[in-house]
Amino acid sequence: MTKVISSCLVAASLSLSSVSVLAETTLRFAHIWPATSDVQVKLFDEWAKAVTEESNGELRIEMYPSQTLVKANRAYDGAVKGLTDISALVQGYSAGRFPLSEIVQLPGISSSAPQGACILQTLYDEGDISQEYDDSHVLYMFTTGPAYLHTRDKEIQIPSDFEGLKIRRPNAVGGEMLVQMGASPVGMSAPDIYQSLERRVVDGLSFPFEAMKVFRVNELVNYHLQIPYASGLFAVTMNKRSYNRLSPEMKQVIDNNSGMKWSMRAANVFAQLDKEGLQEAKDQGDVIHVVNDPMNDPDWGGLLKKGTNAYLDRIESEGRVTARDVYQKAISLTSKCGV
Repeated sequence: MTKVISSCLVAASLSLSSVSVLAETTLRFAHIWPATSDVQVKLFDEWAKAVTEESNGELRIEMYPSQTLVKANRAYDGAVKGLTDISALVQGYSAGRFPLSEIVQLPGISSSAPQGACILQTLYDEGDISQEYDDSHVLYMFTTGPAYLHTRDKEIQIPSDFEGLKIRRPNAVGGEMLVQMGASPVGMSAPDIYQSLERRVVDGLSFPFEAMKVFRVNELVNYHLQIPYASGLFAVTMNKRSYNRLSPEMKQVIDNNSGMKWSMRAANVFAQLDKEGLQEAKDQGDVIHVVNDPMNDPDWGGLLKKGTNAYLDRIESEGRVTARDVYQKAISLTSKCGV
């Protein structure tokens, strides 16, 4: 009798153990930043910790930094197709796929990472751009601070100073503006910039100071032009099947760690990195040229406005009839979202 009871207890124990193992779900999270960067350590790792703790260990997040699971330009497709469960994507790396979202990148929209993140997340939450992400389950969105222009060997003060230079472009509209200045825009992902500058494949780039620090690009440039040329946009999004197969309780954990709360957490990490990246450039003794009120500057204002209108005209002609409505709403959100 004792042996029978003992056998039953062992079987029950094994059964409970199997249920526990089966209940644990590992979600693969892919992104482009280095594993040691503040973006992973202070943002993504903290998000993963919150999800794991709130789920009592039922959800585990497995990080794949530095494009180790999917390349930057395939990050969104990776999430949609299930190559990864969660991707942090850069909208600008998927040319033409998120045209309404990219309106937030336009000059004069945002002056800081918190302001940009608030504008972008609000536009998503209120349905102005959400249709662009219908094939995935968006968790939260955020932006960099303004992306400025940085060069290795030549100081830039006016647009014509770009004549003949090869500049890594931040996005399509940024590339169009570079062409108007006489530069040759070059497309590449952030992790490839350091080597390209080092080998003089490009003469400069557009980057926020956050990325100048994170990707060590400050080491290779000497001149910085502080003009809000563009901003980087990001979304952390999840494969729909990965989300839908979760229990209602685990879906709620993911939902609790989505939206504006984490958008602002991300923005604060980027805002701090912007400060550190700028200070790093100053400590190196780099030349920093600041353009005050660039949208009304006699040298830069016309170019920035022309580029903005050209972008809106183009995406309207491609069928995005709400483009100017989204632009005007983004402008109206600048005061609500502060700086």
